[in-house]
Amino acid sequence: MGSALATALSALSPLDWCIVAAYLLLSLAVGVYFTKRASGSMSSYFVSDRNMSWWLLGTSMVATTFAADTPLAVTGWVRTEGIWKNWFWWNYVFSHVFILLVFARLWRRAEVITDNELIEIRYSGKPAAFLRGFKALYFSTLFNFIVMGWVISAMAKVLKIFFGVETTAAIVICISIAFFYTMMSGIWGVALTDFFQYFIALFGTIILAWVVIGSPEIGGFSGFIEKLGSIDKKHLALIMTPSGGTPVSDGFLSSSFFTFLVYVTVIWWSSHNADGGGYFIQRMCSAKNERHSVAGTAWFAVNHYIIRFWPWVLVALASLIIYSSADAAKGDNEAMYIVVIRDFLGPGLKGLLFVSFLAAFMSTLSTQLNWGASYLMNDIYRRFINKKAGEKHYILVSRLCTLVLTLLAGYFALHITNIGKAWIFLWAMSAGIGLVLVLRWFWWRINAWSEISALASSLVTILAIVLYTRSEGIPLELRHQILVIPVSSIIWVAVTFITRPEPIETLSGFYKRVRPWGWWKPARELNPGIESPGFSPVIINWVLGVGFILLGMTGVGKVLLGSFLTGALMITGSLASGIIVYSRLKKELAD
Repeated sequence: MGSALATALSALSPLDWCIVAAYLLLSLAVGVYFTKRASGSMSSYFVSDRNMSWWLLGTSMVATTFAADTPLAVTGWVRTEGIWKNWFWWNYVFSHVFILLVFARLWRRAEVITDNELIEIRYSGKPAAFLRGFKALYFSTLFNFIVMGWVISAMAKVLKIFFGVETTAAIVICISIAFFYTMMSGIWGVALTDFFQYFIALFGTIILAWVVIGSPEIGGFSGFIEKLGSIDKKHLALIMTPSGGTPVSDGFLSSSFFTFLVYVTVIWWSSHNADGGGYFIQRMCSAKNERHSVAGTAWFAVNHYIIRFWPWVLVALASLIIYSSADAAKGDNEAMYIVVIRDFLGPGLKGLLFVSFLAAFMSTLSTQLNWGASYLMNDIYRRFINKKAGEKHYILVSRLCTLVLTLLAGYFALHITNIGKAWIFLWAMSAGIGLVLVLRWFWWRINAWSEISALASSLVTILAIVLYTRSEGIPLELRHQILVIPVSSIIWVAVTFITRPEPIETLSGFYKRVRPWGWWKPARELNPGIESPGFSPVIINWVLGVGFILLGMTGVGKVLLGSFLTGALMITGSLASGIIVYSRLKKELAD
């Protein structure tokens, strides 16, 4: 034990440890400072009294999606299958732009603490109560444990490469760092620490890419561009074409091109976060008003897709140039990102990069804990167990829920070895429900049984696939897609028309509260004074917004990979699209 501790301490210099200590003390100070404000009420603890500014909520969103696992998974994908594999999460640009244009407004109008609370506003009766309780329990426990488990597992991997600490000990350290800070501060402390954690993590990734590319092994940016020619072209592809497919024994279904098509045409609208996702919704509900909700979500999208991604890719490609195989990481391609840090950074910079991992880890884990506790408290405990307690009692129970979630997340972390596969499996668990979540805002005919049947059929189909299929030549995400979405869609559409619509009183109350777009004829007839905006401006803004993000993202990538003219033209097109959609949105929100 003593020798292991000595080895861990010697991995970083005294300067590095000073940087780590300063960061941890700052995080602790923020948590303590916001304890009083967070303890005022459930609204304060979970949605900041609906008084959060756009720059804070948007940065908190992007920090939450920037965990210790993210650069590791990206590095693993770039090293094995190529840059194009990141379309697994790039595809969400289509839904994220729609979310900022539509759902950022609707969720803020709903004025709920959790997204599950909306269920009993949109639906009625025992089916709605059951659905609210089941989704709260399912997503706050099993679903949330997998997310937190892979985040903790990634941080444990970082600690093991840095210090040689065994996985179990590393997980205990990670949990100890996160728990007290999250329990004390509520969403106020989570969001504010997210703000500086994001910029620490972003600065660290940029520094790493700069140092590695400037090293003698690479020879600066010109040497990097030259040495990219030694890498298999598949690693440099941003978009997979039919000629880029690599069918194996199972044929076209297992080709890279077909996988790419599934990513960009199906995944983004079919999963549980199609209308925002739990912790995104929590931020949107925390906004000062609709304008702050929209602006914050837009700020997230720019950071998420254009700014933070490319330093990870540069490091991953540099690692392919320097390390032809993953021997230094014992065959783990994901861990090569950490190996580069260990091998190329000196005192001070190594501590900064370690802190960037801590920052990314803590921002994500604290969000998942606070969000999961909000489900257990608001949608289960206060809704079904104790409806009449005081606010202080609910805050105390919320903190106890945070403790339970933390301990169980540590257990799940022990059983996650591949982060990329965990991402894919988690998405597959909710495949098929996304379209229902979207349509419930725009079509009066969707009812509680539509959502129940979509979720149940997805879970049952996935379990059947896992237990009874052995199609090893087909990628994991495609095996789920091929069956889950068609089966789920057929079932929920049939159930919708077989069962009765929601009572007109419920539909009218929802319509008056959120003023949605779409097909609401029965509710609209009862509320003729409420204006129903058309979809055409939304579709135009959506096309412009997607163009802005995708052209900006790929344009920056083209420049960094040596295609300067193409990249410059794409960036110009991106800026033009961005200016137009900004002008249109500014006018709409001012009306």
